[in-house]
Amino acid sequence: MGVQEKVAKLPSGPGVYLFKDGTGAVLYVGKANNLRKRVSSYFQRGKTRSPRLELLVSKIKDVDHIAAATSRDALLYENSLIKQYQPFYNVALRDDKTYPLLKLTMQEKFPRLFVTRRRLKDGAVYFGPFTDAKMLREGLKILRMIFPLRSCGTMRRSVCLDFHLRQCRGPCAGLIRQEEYDSIVSEVKLFLEGKRNELTQLLSRAMAKASKRQDYEEAARIRDRIQALTSIREAKTMISYADSLKELKSVLSVSRDIETIEAFDISNIMGQEACGSLVYFQKGRPKKSGYKRFKIKLVHGIDDYGMIREVLERHYRRVLDEKKSLPDLIIIDGGKGHLSVAVRTLSRLGISDIPVIGIAKEFERIYIKGARDPLILPKDSRVLHLLERIRDEAHRFAISYHKTLMQRRLRVSELNEIPGIGMKRRQSLLERFGSVERIKAASAEELLKTRGINEKTTRDIIRYFRR
Repeated sequence: MGVQEKVAKLPSGPGVYLFKDGTGAVLYVGKANNLRKRVSSYFQRGKTRSPRLELLVSKIKDVDHIAAATSRDALLYENSLIKQYQPFYNVALRDDKTYPLLKLTMQEKFPRLFVTRRRLKDGAVYFGPFTDAKMLREGLKILRMIFPLRSCGTMRRSVCLDFHLRQCRGPCAGLIRQEEYDSIVSEVKLFLEGKRNELTQLLSRAMAKASKRQDYEEAARIRDRIQALTSIREAKTMISYADSLKELKSVLSVSRDIETIEAFDISNIMGQEACGSLVYFQKGRPKKSGYKRFKIKLVHGIDDYGMIREVLERHYRRVLDEKKSLPDLIIIDGGKGHLSVAVRTLSRLGISDIPVIGIAKEFERIYIKGARDPLILPKDSRVLHLLERIRDEAHRFAISYHKTLMQRRLRVSELNEIPGIGMKRRQSLLERFGSVERIKAASAEELLKTRGINEKTTRDIIRYFRR
């Protein structure tokens, strides 16, 4: 497909476009509120261009794009891709001056937290960049209520209004010890690094210590901080999930809202005890009641494609028979070949209107039903993180079931070697003791209490494990 054809097929929504040369190298990354309109403007005949732009257009041999849910998200994608590829024709966004950052002045005795647009090598810790300066400043106000750090550029010798508003603990007047202030700094750093569970545990221990030394005022302050952080975390998580799903809909160019997602994975070692997993996500969160495990029954040997086909047929045939709801999106752990098998299998079942994608572990490329080329998302993309989380959960669930099957197989195979131990006696032993290790450690008296085990069998068991 030529450049003009690709431009004509671009979506009309917001996103990022990448111009490439004949070798595939990225020449330029740009953002647009309307991708098709913006990119097509580069190729309009008779349009007067600067010499620099004329040279750029002459080198363009390919166009790629990433759709975004909003113009703000396109800004973030653009910034990330410019840093990733360092295109020759991009000059304006090669540093962080365009986007606001949060700066924690760790080099100061009593650190401050404030918004800046410059990243300096001054010993401070920077968080960001962020795309919405207004929202960032509103968020900083909330953080100052929870983490009362000083905001003054130069410390005075008396407290200011922030102290009376409980947004500062008065280090200027010596009203807080250095170690207490350092603890607050550590807490805000953990929060901004996303280590929320670690922070909650730290605060809980601090609250318990304050209560133990009967400093109930400090304990109450810490309790309020924990409650505020919990509220922020829950609200932020829900907003993040909603935004990610909205963006996923845009990236996949589908008309339906994506609320329910089913993801599949296959686990086997040399074809032994092969199994499949299904994990179910609703509004971005796992719903364990929708998880399912499949022991492969019809496919023998190493045949991932055949196993995907079996799992999908068994699951969706039952869904159709029982007239249950189908998901809004199906994810397959695998690349282009795995996706093709899944699409053909679903088509045979009459399921053709549901978006299906495959996510390959190598390079994290997204293969989409009906698209020739894979989608490559920025490493900090919310959509990529969501898809990776769902794919990894399907993989974890499949691996855990596979381990269970392999352990069961090993247990049974070892008991098979003991003379006089048939299927019923194996079952009785495993029901009573739970594992081969516990059978090995059992005394003769304990073995004799097992249903179907007599004195001769007991001697055979003990003799076998001693040998």
